[in-house]
Amino acid sequence: MKLVDSILACQAEMAALRRDLHAHPELRYEETRTADVVAERLRSWGIDVHRGLGKTGVVGTIRHGPSPRAIGLRADMDALPMPEHNTFAHRSRYPGKMHACGHDGHTAMLLAAARHLARHPRFDGTVHLIFQPAEEGGAGAKAMMDEGLFDRFPCEAVFGMHNWPGMPAGTFGVCAGPTMASSNVFDITLTGRGAHAAMPHMGVDPVIVATHLVQALQTIISRNVKPIDTAVLSVTQIQVGDAYNVIADTAVIRGTVRAFTDEVLDLVESRMQEIVERLPAVFGATGTLLFQRNYPPLVNHPEQTAFCRTVAEDVAGPDGVITFEPTMGSEDFAFMLRAKPGCYVMIGNGDGTHRDIGHGLGPCQLHNPSYDFNDELIPVGASYWVRLVEKWLASGSAA
Repeated sequence: MKLVDSILACQAEMAALRRDLHAHPELRYEETRTADVVAERLRSWGIDVHRGLGKTGVVGTIRHGPSPRAIGLRADMDALPMPEHNTFAHRSRYPGKMHACGHDGHTAMLLAAARHLARHPRFDGTVHLIFQPAEEGGAGAKAMMDEGLFDRFPCEAVFGMHNWPGMPAGTFGVCAGPTMASSNVFDITLTGRGAHAAMPHMGVDPVIVATHLVQALQTIISRNVKPIDTAVLSVTQIQVGDAYNVIADTAVIRGTVRAFTDEVLDLVESRMQEIVERLPAVFGATGTLLFQRNYPPLVNHPEQTAFCRTVAEDVAGPDGVITFEPTMGSEDFAFMLRAKPGCYVMIGNGDGTHRDIGHGLGPCQLHNPSYDFNDELIPVGASYWVRLVEKWLASGSAA
């Protein structure tokens, strides 16, 4: 492991900062305190700070040398609306809010890198440090872009990183092409005709329609999507009725669809629309579909991915870098990768043995109330950021 000495020297300070952020989690577009902490640290190191993009976003800019080239490094800042089961000293102070995805650690890693880059600028060009709000369902990346992120802070490439539980701590996972799936949700409303449960022939039962519809939806994946393509359609809610002896008027079916390409997603949505419109009519009911596309698939660009692999190998050694297996989870850094070439890598968070006494009984997995970011990753991830900048902006020529 080849880590940057000055980052190792401030490891304890950055771990304390990370734990402070963990203790004070803020939900999407509410990251005011977090943004204050980030901005104050950046300014204390002489870094230009810009605030307000995406409501609570922060961008720090470091310029060195005459080159006009520039890149962006992104970290997310928001927490999740969920309880924390941990009881250690840095547990959440705010009931119902928790840093259960490691965004506190992502912020700390980029801040540690920013400190070194500001004090030891061994590169030629500009680095934009993008601290983004609202990754957890708020599309904060898109919000910052819609408000001019890449117009005000031009970047020839953009890079991101996420911790990944289960991978050995400090290792890196890299994958070219589709790496994370699109995130989409749907609401289906079935309208029948209410009746007494003792006289079902007098009504049109939406429960019967719903059970047939759910089965029919599953045939989209098994019989319409090409077997070598990947998609998931999960029905997660069926809400209907509130009495034992009443056949309800309506039923609502909700769920999620994930896919690695827009073409597959188009197919799934189209077939869902056809089934929802036609199948209920067989029973004398009607159906409507509301399909909402949230995050696009995250697709790493081949050239930048190959570059990031070499950087990760410089830090962790060839044995410390694996080919990451794509996941059907989603990430709004996908919006940035649609606008700019770049790569999103994973850094191993370990198996949970790093947690202090007082952790919850559950596994140290993302979005779990017993999760905690592994502070040993801070110098590893920060060193990766520094080596990436130094290598990409080494001489003012294209990397």
